[in-house]
Amino acid sequence: QVQLVESGGGLVQPGGSLRLSCAASGRTFSRAARGWFRQAPGKEREFVAAVVWNSGRTYYADSVKGRFFITRDNAKNTMYLQMNSLKPEDTAVYYCAGGAGVSSPREYDYWGQGTQVTVSS
Repeated sequence: QVQLVESGGGLVQPGGSLRLSCAASGRTFSRAARGWFRQAPGKEREFVAAVVWNSGRTYYADSVKGRFFITRDNAKNTMYLQMNSLKPEDTAVYYCAGGAGVSSPREYDYWGQGTQVTVSS
């Protein structure tokens, strides 16, 4: 059974930084893409960033371009999301996922449990 486990969330002041990690464990996990999504209270889950695992090509939502950076470590089977210049509107539960697509939650079939990110002074 494959598990995706996020870590690294927390409380940070506006303008601060956090790095989220997503580790895959279990049987060989070979989904083409892995992504980060977020969901704020009362809102739908939205795409944040994704990486095509083999090529390393990355995709970002317009709202995070230039502030968030997605990377991967093949040896550790782990994905990261470096979040800089955080804003209160970035507050949400962040989920990592594995799937065949890029930006639609419907294209992902493996999900982590989520980690809370709160941006507040």
